Amino acid sequence: MFYDLTLKITPQLIKDAQGNEKKSLVGHLGTHFDVMNQEFPLEYLHLPAVFFCVRGNKNIQVHDIDITQIKKGMFVGFYTGFIEDVGYGNAVYFKEHPELSKELIDILIEKEVAIIGIDCAGIRRGKEHTPTDQLCADHQVFVVENLCHLSRILDNQSYQHCYVNTYPVNYEQMTGLPCRVVAEL
Repeated sequence: MFYDLTLKITPQLIKDAQGNEKKSLVGHLGTHFDVMNQEFPLEYLHLPAVFFCVRGNKNIQVHDIDITQIKKGMFVGFYTGFIEDVGYGNAVYFKEHPELSKELIDILIEKEVAIIGIDCAGIRRGKEHTPTDQLCADHQVFVVENLCHLSRILDNQSYQHCYVNTYPVNYEQMTGLPCRVVAEL
C-alpha cells in the first residue's frame, strides 16, 4: 500500500505561505528538504523508515519515542498532528510549531539517520531553525518539513515501520528542494 505524505500545493496555499514566511519560495514551499549547501544523495531515494506518534507534544524529547527502533540510514518521521490542527501557511504554523529537543536531534545525528521528517515547519523554531538544519546537513542528515497524512500510516500506533520513497526536484545551489514523499507499507 502506498501513502502520499506530500502537501498539495494550490494557488491559495502559495499566497498564504508567502504572506507569512519569507522563505516560502520555490525551494521551501510545501513539502521540501532543507539540504542547505549539500547534495542530496540518490541512495536516500528509498529508505527503511520508522514514524513516531508524538501528537500533542510541543517539545519532543528522547523519552517520547522508542529510540531502539531507530537504525543507521533510516528515514525517521514524527507525527505531531500540527499541520492537521492549524493548517499550512498561516503565521501560527510557521512560528508556534512543535520542535525536537536538541538532545533528540543530537542522538539522531549520532545514530546516522538519513532523513528526519516532520509534519510542521521545522525541527526547531525561530533563530534555531536554520543552524539546526545546517548541523544536520553537515552530517548528511536531511530534514523534510511539512509532511502530511501521517495519521494514515500510524493508524493509532505509537510507531510504525515501513519504507519511504523520496524524490526531490533536481535544483542546484538552493537551500531547499521541493519533494514528493511516499510511504510504502
